[in-house]
Amino acid sequence: MDLEHLGEKVRNCNNCHLRKTCRGVVFGEGNPLSPIMFIGEAPGQNEDEQGRPFVGKAGQLLDKILSAAGLPRESIYITNIVKCRPPGNRTPTLAEMQICLPWLRRQFAFIRPHFIILLGATATQGILGQDYTIGKCHGQWFTRKGVQFMPTYHPAAILRNANLKKLIWEDFEKISSAVKLV
Repeated sequence: MDLEHLGEKVRNCNNCHLRKTCRGVVFGEGNPLSPIMFIGEAPGQNEDEQGRPFVGKAGQLLDKILSAAGLPRESIYITNIVKCRPPGNRTPTLAEMQICLPWLRRQFAFIRPHFIILLGATATQGILGQDYTIGKCHGQWFTRKGVQFMPTYHPAAILRNANLKKLIWEDFEKISSAVKLV
């Protein structure tokens, strides 16, 4: 099986109740040979409608941040922990994340990134654990099984709080510097 076939399997997933309330499964996209993988929490309305991750306002802001950091979207791989939109764009539950994590692990096994960037508190806690808060650990590298993980603020947080721009930019400077060393 390859990444394309995995995507087909995920799009046919009915392992949880979220599939019944969303339009479609949002698998992920980008360069499967990239050394860097970005992980968000779940698709929103725009992502659900288009079947692509990070295409709404937060995604458009992320594209600008990536470009400014010298990491154009085409050069990275991007996905979410949860592959189906939770009703009303609510935060996915821990149980919903646990159901989708095997799919994410299989994506990871195909892409084999050196760096994983966790976008927001939900992705951070879903991957690193409930003890990790975004305010305390953003911009820090954590190593798990030889892979470097960095939590950073979700672009949607900047849309709500412009004071976070400086912090996320500092995180992306660290990310850009690390990726250039590979």
